[in-house]
Amino acid sequence: MPNNSFGDLFIITTWGESHGKALGVTIDGSPPNIPITEDEINFELSLRKPGTSKFVTPRKEPDKVEILSGVFEGKTTGTPISLIIYNSDVKSQHYEDIKDIFRPGHADWTYMKKFKIRDWRGGGRASARETVARVAAGAVAQKILDKYGIKIFSYTLEYAGIRAREIDLDYAPKDKFFFPDKKNSDKLEFIADELLTLGDSAGGIVETIIQNLPAGIGEPVFDKLEAYISHAVMSIGATKGIEFGTGFEAAKMRGSSNNDQISSKGFLSNNSGGILGGISTGQNVVFRTAVKPIPSIYKKQKSINIKSEDVEIQILGRHDISAIPRINPVITAMTRVAIVDMMLRSKRLLE
Repeated sequence: MPNNSFGDLFIITTWGESHGKALGVTIDGSPPNIPITEDEINFELSLRKPGTSKFVTPRKEPDKVEILSGVFEGKTTGTPISLIIYNSDVKSQHYEDIKDIFRPGHADWTYMKKFKIRDWRGGGRASARETVARVAAGAVAQKILDKYGIKIFSYTLEYAGIRAREIDLDYAPKDKFFFPDKKNSDKLEFIADELLTLGDSAGGIVETIIQNLPAGIGEPVFDKLEAYISHAVMSIGATKGIEFGTGFEAAKMRGSSNNDQISSKGFLSNNSGGILGGISTGQNVVFRTAVKPIPSIYKKQKSINIKSEDVEIQILGRHDISAIPRINPVITAMTRVAIVDMMLRSKRLLE
């Protein structure tokens, strides 16, 4: 199974399965002398950890990282960094009754078509559990970006059709949904309770902001900055779309409205989302990611089994009702990795 790696100079390779012994990531290409501790990585992991509220999977995983290599006396050495996170609350029996049925909305059918074998225990490699390794890698990437004052964060712009009317970036990390609109956060809790009762799920939109990224980052043509970020973010399982700046709304605008005019003091707007010609402008890079509903729902659904017979399936076990809010730190992490790699390629690190 190839393509478990991302990056050109700052390369991450994730490994492990949802119900395997452990998951982990190897990071190759990290600059030396970057301070990093297990506690700093664990803080990032806590943001996507399961079992934190009734609205996410009750699976209880401590998600504590162990640094196996590449760090000495609290600093990176420039050699490959290996991180491992052990699984401790695996209950594969929940999948035994449906192991021969392809779950709608999952990768079961396509994995079988491609590999002629699949790990039916929680989806194996296709499980969202794989993203714990990405977040660990993103924590290391952020420590590199800290040297340059670059900050990257994501928040829930929309959940189950409810869109934030006010954006309070200080409040968002405190909200159980990463929702930046305190006045309307209770509406999200109401609909989440409804989803629990119905045995259904919902999607949403995550907005990400990159602050203090210098102008000139990005490779023109095939590795434009937005193309590279898109590659990183769209590799996350539940993502189905991405837009930068005004995004699809630009299709309805005229050039006189959409163009970011320039004065001696800088750009007068940021409809481009901080990227022009695939290269950063020095403004905030802003993009939004569409996240599909979690496919594991308690409602009965139609499917087929490995004999191609029509069957009904009801998925039991422990599942989130939405990838939001736990996907927010994953999107942030993959953006961090992409930016570090692109800055290395642009020769803008450690100047």
